[in-house]
This record gives sequence, structure tokens and C-alpha cells, in this order.
Amino acid sequence: MATIPVREFFSIGDVCDLTDLKPHVLRYWESQFRFLHPAKNRSGNRVYQRREVELIMLVKDLLYVDKYTLDGARARVDEYRKNGELKNAARSALEATTVDALEHDLQQVVAALDGLDLEESVPEAEAVEEEVAE
Repeated sequence: MATIPVREFFSIGDVCDLTDLKPHVLRYWESQFRFLHPAKNRSGNRVYQRREVELIMLVKDLLYVDKYTLDGARARVDEYRKNGELKNAARSALEATTVDALEHDLQQVVAALDGLDLEESVPEAEAVEEEVAE
């Protein structure tokens, strides 16, 4: 999952890359959640708006993290909408996903650094310093 770039419209491929979802999942969700109805361009391709990407992240969070059923997730989104909390809930889901992705990336960096034997590389650095001094 990548952070959402600063732009207003996204193709289905872009949304799949951002959300780590498959196109058939997004198309199915469109049939299950009335608020997910991307426009289509002249070519007939789906064009998602930024707010729809945020809502997709909310639905993904409700289904995959909070373990709601489709009916339960629909009801929860309706509850957010009635309370005026939908935008904040969608942004929170996006932020949580972004933080999770960053944590994952940092763990990979730490694992890569743990695999390096820094003591072995120090003598090489000292040898280069000696050559430069001469």
C-alpha cells in the first residue's frame, strides 16, 4: 500500500496499487456499496475520485481489520454518514493503513540492516582512509 498521491482522479489500476486490492474486488464492492460508484471516462474506464479511494480504504479496514460482514460494514458506513463522521472515519482508515505500510517498510529496512555485518565493513573503510592519507 502506498500513500495516495496528490491528485484528484485515479484509474482502477492506480486504486489497486494504492489499496492492495484486486480489480474484481473493487468491482464487487461497487455492487455492494452504493457510495462506490466511480465515473467512467470516454473510453469506458473507471475513474475514481480521491474521496472514493478514502472510502475504499474505510471499507477495507472495516472488512479486513475490524472483521465486519458486508452488511455490517454497510451499516457502519451509514452510521458514520448519519453522525457526520464519514469523512473523518475514511481519513482515519487511510492514515492507519499508511502507518501500517510505513511500519512494514521500516521493519524491512531494519531486517536488511541486521543482515549486514558492520564490523566487517569497518576495516575496509579504514583501508580507504589510509590510502587517501598517503
